Amino acid sequence: MPPWIEYFAVAVCAITAVLAAEGKRMDLFGVLVLALVTAVGGGTIRDLCLGVRPLIWIEQPMYLWTALIAAVAMFVTVRFVHPPHRLLAVADAFGLALFGIAGTEKALMLGTSGIVAVLLGIVTGVAGGILRDVLRGELPLVFQPDVNLYATAVFVGALVFVLLRMWLPVSESHRYIGMAVILVLRLAAMRWKLRLPAYRSRISAP
Repeated sequence: MPPWIEYFAVAVCAITAVLAAEGKRMDLFGVLVLALVTAVGGGTIRDLCLGVRPLIWIEQPMYLWTALIAAVAMFVTVRFVHPPHRLLAVADAFGLALFGIAGTEKALMLGTSGIVAVLLGIVTGVAGGILRDVLRGELPLVFQPDVNLYATAVFVGALVFVLLRMWLPVSESHRYIGMAVILVLRLAAMRWKLRLPAYRSRISAP
């Protein structure tokens, strides 16, 4: 995975954390903690599952600096320019696509099976957002009943990426196809309210 993609993903996820902190009356320190957890949380859980040592942000502290700089820049920006609420969802969709495929590719490189790589891609993509929402006292977006193809988009994109790697000669284009699938699915779901059926039990009448 080209480093610029992961750095971009880290910056995007840090920005989503700042936007998500709106209305929570957090100070700069709280916002920075939220940004770091969002930016590196999914990758940390993935690396722990894979037994990777040292963790990516310990080995390469520039990931932390990227998240902090992006968060501070957005923290200052929102004091003068109020970004539209939809910007959070769009930025989150980009982070979802970038981290989802990054996690899948890293798992494959370390010799996991295809299904494990897909699951770890989902973890990489959504775990940071789950931690972000828990810390700000909200039901995580991925668990909300009206969420529009969130983790499902990562699953489909990661699965496409794994199948392309299995069936065709290895190519960098596979990575970008997987990212595009996740991003298009997520944005289309947001536009047309596409979602999976919600669980509803049949309650017997007394």
